[in-house]
Amino acid sequence: MSHFTTIHTQIRDIDALRDACSELQLELLTNADCRGYAGVTRLAQHVIRLKGPYDIAVEPSQDNPGTYGLTTDWWDGHVAKEVGMNFSSLLQSYAVHKTTREARNRGMRVTRQQHADGSIVLTLQS
Repeated sequence: MSHFTTIHTQIRDIDALRDACSELQLELLTNADCRGYAGVTRLAQHVIRLKGPYDIAVEPSQDNPGTYGLTTDWWDGHVAKEVGMNFSSLLQSYAVHKTTREARNRGMRVTRQQHADGSIVLTLQS
């Protein structure tokens, strides 16, 4: 049997998350149903619509105001195929976009370099 699981994160910027989703060719919806195993759905403030049968709910954290948790159904690896195990690809892209936004807001120039192993190096210059 499968179920929704929440991973607590430090998502604080929905616009940076939207940019990360766009980079991964995913859509971030507002006030939408999140799909899970056996047709189970749940309404969420934000939903990352995946190409497979399940989605990711992006919901405000009850424990840490101003942050969001990511909730999904991990059954059969559908979500991991699109965003990495434990959201690794999604969170990496989010971190890059959040850092880039913050640096540019401070007047810095950002250079991004992606390596063959998937790692990303950001260089910030004032």
